[in-house]
Amino acid sequence: MKKLYRFSAIALLVLPLVFTSCSDYLDRDDDDNITEADVFARYEKVNGLVSDVYAAAKKADRPLVFFEHFSNSAITDECEGTNVEGNITNNFNNGAWNPNSLPGSVGQYWEALYEGIRKANLIIENVQKYNTPDNPQQDGDLRNRIGEMYFMRGYFHMLLLRMYGEAPYIDRVINAGDNMDFKKESVHSMVEKIVTDAQTAYGMVPNKYVKTSENFGRVDKGACLGLISFVRWVAATPLWNGASQYGYNLRRVFENEYAYDATRWRKAKEAAKAVLDFEVGGTKRYSLYTKHDANDFKDPADGNLNDSRVYARLWDMFYDMDAFANEYVFFMTKSKDQAWQGDIYPPSREGSSRQQPVQEQVDEYEYIVGDYGYPVYSAEARKGGYDDTNPYVKGTRDPRFYRDVIYPYRNNKNESKTINTASGSDKIGATNATTTGYYLRKFQQESWNKSGNFSINAPAIWRLPEFIYIYAEACNELGEDIDEAYKLVNTVRERSFMKPMPPEVKTNQQLMREYIQRERRVELFYEGKRPWTCRLYLEPTSKEELAKESLWKSSGSDNSKRTQKYWAANNGALPRCQRMINGMRPVQDENGAITVDGVKYRMERFCVEERTFSIQHYLFPIRQSELQKTPTIEQNPGW
Repeated sequence: MKKLYRFSAIALLVLPLVFTSCSDYLDRDDDDNITEADVFARYEKVNGLVSDVYAAAKKADRPLVFFEHFSNSAITDECEGTNVEGNITNNFNNGAWNPNSLPGSVGQYWEALYEGIRKANLIIENVQKYNTPDNPQQDGDLRNRIGEMYFMRGYFHMLLLRMYGEAPYIDRVINAGDNMDFKKESVHSMVEKIVTDAQTAYGMVPNKYVKTSENFGRVDKGACLGLISFVRWVAATPLWNGASQYGYNLRRVFENEYAYDATRWRKAKEAAKAVLDFEVGGTKRYSLYTKHDANDFKDPADGNLNDSRVYARLWDMFYDMDAFANEYVFFMTKSKDQAWQGDIYPPSREGSSRQQPVQEQVDEYEYIVGDYGYPVYSAEARKGGYDDTNPYVKGTRDPRFYRDVIYPYRNNKNESKTINTASGSDKIGATNATTTGYYLRKFQQESWNKSGNFSINAPAIWRLPEFIYIYAEACNELGEDIDEAYKLVNTVRERSFMKPMPPEVKTNQQLMREYIQRERRVELFYEGKRPWTCRLYLEPTSKEELAKESLWKSSGSDNSKRTQKYWAANNGALPRCQRMINGMRPVQDENGAITVDGVKYRMERFCVEERTFSIQHYLFPIRQSELQKTPTIEQNPGW
């Protein structure tokens, strides 16, 4: 029987779990009915459908606006979000989310991810069913598009796994009359199927696309290796590999499969190494962006308004297409435009400071002592001169700090200035101003004005440093190739003009863990990673973080005093339990070392707010409406 697809709406498949809304997918002729056979009889139609899948994948993981108007950084100890646009991220932080209410939906949740999977499956099956012809203009394009759909099917399932954990793996088109008793699979079963889809894609897509190609940015072999490496790493992390040792006591459907297994780190190491060693034409496919030298602080307007604190390399690594061509393993184009800059700028620049870094993140940017970098909460940093009342001295912190967080800044007249969070429009707590004492700077090139016209391609889904960290971490967990791991991590630091890790890291497994995790937080800040890593490592329920949280609670009579006394007692990093955030405020002091507008200040820590993070929050809930349509699917534990 011939299937017809009308302009108004279609129902290509009938799985309630997956296909919950009407779609104009396959509706290519506004005025005429078009059959499925007609669509798949023409390469250009199929190519258009593939583009729709890319668009769905882009919506599903937009790092800068993951929650409609906010990055997902604002539901972690990276950033604080304001209460505009429906208070999206604060609803998460207050615990006001549940199976009936998931704020900020833009295509990143369960039903939309399965919609992307449905689209990929339709293309994979129907191209074969209807013997779709190749592109008449370029032989081999159809094979590439099919490979891309295998990748996308795995990619959408990876996003499901990352957010929900166990889920059904749908690798076929579901038709009326098919068995609808869908059930979850274990995460490790899902990982193997994602790997299989990525390997299939690897065999069909090109080695790479050059940056001048119209296909630049499409899935290539490196992206397939990246997907494999990423899911192998997820499978090796504590949430899915020994969770009970980290205080996780809820039962997932396949809980018996999540006991610790060191071979998972072995597979993660091998997969990451495949990315690092991948060659095209006898040359390593991926390399770190290293344009500009240590003397270049110029912005795109050929000026230096940042007091020689931000290296040109650290700006351009997010905008130079050479970085996209050589360091970016997978990326989506045009994530945001100039309007985003107005959302982030401070009030003095007519912005609304929609997201603001918090102290927990700022503390991760190391202090330089001699030839090495140390965390500001370490004994080495304190002995080496770190002063928490004057913490931002030029040249003393990891250079990535000066790029990511506003300290010196310019005004709209392109005049260099220092942000004043003690008075004026940028004062802590003023209208549209910061509540943490910090303003976001990452991705904002110094010479750009809010009224400019540009598109932001960054951040990438995966960059080369992410796989360096996976490889180094696996080496450390397995106790092998430590020298190589140490050198690789230091290459990322060196690229950023940062001093290396101290040599004692090589002989101290726990210290190496801490340095790698800190490196991941700093290098990948505000790139959509932190919500998942804090969950994968079960930080909020780990014995170490709970002990620190208990110590913090007993340190004073109110939250700000607790934070101040906790720091004064040299108790290390603030607790990583996702249950509070802190900031830094200027306090007028005639003996202060910081002078702004003729007034002397010292800096002082304070607690911004407490947050809610309970054990069920490690995994997102499946919407109740989806469970009602497919009752064989179990809700995630604790919900």
